[in-house]
Amino acid sequence: MTGVKLNYYDGSSNERVVVDEEVPFPEGKLIVSRTDTKGNITHCNQAFIEMSGFQESELIGVPHHILRHPDMPAAAFKGLWDTINTKAKWSGYVKNLRKDGKFYWVYAVVVPNIRNGELVGFASVRRKPSRTKVNECTELYKTMLAEEKS
Repeated sequence: MTGVKLNYYDGSSNERVVVDEEVPFPEGKLIVSRTDTKGNITHCNQAFIEMSGFQESELIGVPHHILRHPDMPAAAFKGLWDTINTKAKWSGYVKNLRKDGKFYWVYAVVVPNIRNGELVGFASVRRKPSRTKVNECTELYKTMLAEEKS
């Protein structure tokens, strides 16, 4: 168990405990959340609450990056934001950090929420990822992180 300072794209930072222990994604569950255009959580389902380890009151109104694991390269999220801000759908594999410092992997699909032609936020549905893809992404993200730090 180690304490890590996480720096986020919005300029904020947070000190978090990181534990190298995976919590398996439950079979048959979908994690669902909605955010405003800045990524602040406006809705989350029970599966999201259970997997994140946070209470709903700790999630609503806070940036979704509360779940960002330090093993995730910034470039992965830049790609996500660059895509969804054009009102296009994004999908990919994400390693999330739980409140207790453990982690879980998801396959995420993020879609823009458009009302009357205006972007008002985003919806994300996450499901259990393929272990093969998780293994590929683990190696890819290590390489990307090393490049970001050099």
